[in-house]
Parts: sequence; C-alpha cells; structure tokens
Amino acid sequence: MFEKEVTVQNQVGLSARPATFFIQKANCFKSSVWVEKDNRRVNAKSLLGVLSLGIDGGMTVKVMANGPDEEQAVQELVELVDSGFAV
Repeated sequence: MFEKEVTVQNQVGLSARPATFFIQKANCFKSSVWVEKDNRRVNAKSLLGVLSLGIDGGMTVKVMANGPDEEQAVQELVELVDSGFAV
C-alpha cells in the first residue's frame, strides 16, 4: 500500500468536472485506488464515491493505492490535484 496526502488547489474542489478527471486518471491503473477525507475512504474510481466526500478547495485528502502500479497511481493523481486539474 502506497499513500500520500495532498491539498486540493482549485477553488471548487472535487466537484463534478474535476472529479471526472480524477476518476478517469484513477481508472488508468490496475491498482485499487482510494481517496480518504476525515477517516472516510471511498473508491477513487467511483464518481458517486468521490463526490460523496464533499471535497472543497483547500482541503487535504489522502490518496492511496494497492497493487502492481500503486506508486505511479498515487504520484500521478497527486500531480493532477496539485495542478488544479489542468488536463
């Protein structure tokens, strides 16, 4: 299991559009990927799961993965969040 904390940079947080980019990136990996906020963990490949966390700009979340490409998955997702979801 590999994990890393990241602060959401964009103002709207993980609303529908940024969450979609996040999920699309998460689905590129074979590993199981999760995002956690306030000890509540959801599947990072699920739009409803990610949206249910209510992640706003400025909040810190934990991205974690377990599987063959776990480190790459976490790194790329953290980079996406750090970029403000610039795709």
